[in-house]
Amino acid sequence: MIRPAVPQDAPALAALHVAVWRDTYGALAPAVALEKLDLAHRLRGWQARLQDPAQTTWIALDDSGAVAGLVSGGAAGDGVSGARPDESVSAEIAHLYVAPDTRKQGLGRALMQAAFDALADQGHRGVGLGVVRQNYEARLFYARLAGRESASYTDPGQLWRSLMMLVTWPLPARLTDR
Repeated sequence: MIRPAVPQDAPALAALHVAVWRDTYGALAPAVALEKLDLAHRLRGWQARLQDPAQTTWIALDDSGAVAGLVSGGAAGDGVSGARPDESVSAEIAHLYVAPDTRKQGLGRALMQAAFDALADQGHRGVGLGVVRQNYEARLFYARLAGRESASYTDPGQLWRSLMMLVTWPLPARLTDR
């Protein structure tokens, strides 16, 4: 089941964010980033994001009702908008996380479709997301969803200046695995 997130979901979103981020980037990110981007930090971020009417977050629930995945997006921010090749990419996916034990079941694609539909309904003609260059599994996933790597850039983050790829899609989009 996929539904819009509500403020009461912030603790579950923060916990999933930390778990997936550490699993994915544990060997790539500097130790200081892994230490400082902890549950308390992520909780503050999700509490703020879920109060921001310009951002929308959807969650996927597993059979037990636990949060198994999330996607969050809105108007393109500095990272994606600074790297975008043209004005057609006015929206971004800021976060897509699926719990490791629920991957390869279609949750990521379903979450992305929910986000793309809502962003298209808001009038956006294109959407982008930044993915760490060394995150090959995610890059392959986005390619299977017909995402186009359209630029590369460096994320200016204070804790980790990661090398990024900008992946873009025109909207509206119907996502099917290639």
